[in-house]
Amino acid sequence: MKLGAAIMDADLGNDPAVIKDFVQTLEDTGFHSFHTNDHVIGGHPDRLRQGDKHTFDIPIHEPFVLLAYLGAVTSRIELATSVVILPQRQTVLVAKQAAELDLLTGGRLRLGVGVGRNWMEYEALNADFSNRGKRYEEQIHVLRALWSSPLVTFEGEWHHLDRVGLNPLPVQRPIPIWMGSFVGKVYESVIQRTARLADGWMPQFPPNAEFAELLERFRSYARDAGRDPAGIGIECVAKVAKGDDPEVWAETAAAFKQLGATHLKVVTAGGGFTRPAEHLDAATRWYELVSTC
Repeated sequence: MKLGAAIMDADLGNDPAVIKDFVQTLEDTGFHSFHTNDHVIGGHPDRLRQGDKHTFDIPIHEPFVLLAYLGAVTSRIELATSVVILPQRQTVLVAKQAAELDLLTGGRLRLGVGVGRNWMEYEALNADFSNRGKRYEEQIHVLRALWSSPLVTFEGEWHHLDRVGLNPLPVQRPIPIWMGSFVGKVYESVIQRTARLADGWMPQFPPNAEFAELLERFRSYARDAGRDPAGIGIECVAKVAKGDDPEVWAETAAAFKQLGATHLKVVTAGGGFTRPAEHLDAATRWYELVSTC
């Protein structure tokens, strides 16, 4: 399995030097990938609906800008979003930003995308929250077309392109698109869509029997779509916290590997760590153990 680190922006902080040193250390340690997340704005807590989490007092860096900065101060580590909330953004602009980021980092971008559930962001960005799933599928087709051809003509329900193209094109043609899913919540339509369209899936489930059954359904949906499930990446999440028994880290990683995970990323958020240095120490200790198992 390829090992990554998903560090929440609120845990990284806002000091550019700290962020740079943090990710450079991850790269030097041997991590395959670094992941950042996405929220353009946050609302006041009294506007939250059920399932909403992000509020205005939680710092989140803009993912394309952050990864461009980190790409300039690293040389090898893969730069991933997990995830960009795609339907609240303009598709062609995302295509341009991603292509430029991929080019300037030598083909190191992996674009994780999702539909999100913060309706306030959609409202603020003048995007329709109600049909985000349907638009999302069309966006995937448009992105791949723009990254693969110098001129694109596309006629869809929401996108109308007549002989237009990006210049420059990305190194990866197309850039890999991975799809996320909600923590612990199974939406069968999301699993089916991911199996049909994504280069990889970023599920958020523990390595238990329920997840094993879900993976079998996912692979069945992929075969129904004429795809080889073995060609679709699976990136799982390993959570670490203060006081953990490191042996449990190794057992969890082995369980995910047994289920067929191709990637595994460590998450330190919510683990009781209060400073960037504590998050970094936990992530590197996890890597040093798991990478030798």
